[in-house]
Amino acid sequence: MKRLPDLVLIVDQKRESTAIQECMTLGIPIISILDSNCNPDVTDIPIPGNDDAIRSIKLIVGKIADSICEGRSGMVHNENMEETIA
Repeated sequence: MKRLPDLVLIVDQKRESTAIQECMTLGIPIISILDSNCNPDVTDIPIPGNDDAIRSIKLIVGKIADSICEGRSGMVHNENMEETIA
């Protein structure tokens, strides 16, 4: 990496404790998907959600990625994300 990232997205706070410590040390803002077993005090932007379910992760990360693309180019990049809910 040539420079530090503008922010970091953490999906599983319990598993990524080292990454969270590094971000806090370097002053990098943290966006984190928080489950009921997570501490919201160590994240800058908490997103309540299920960090164990792949569908939940895909939905949240997909929306964040679409927002970044929209912000950079001014237009929404929409992928077909229809899934059959069982």
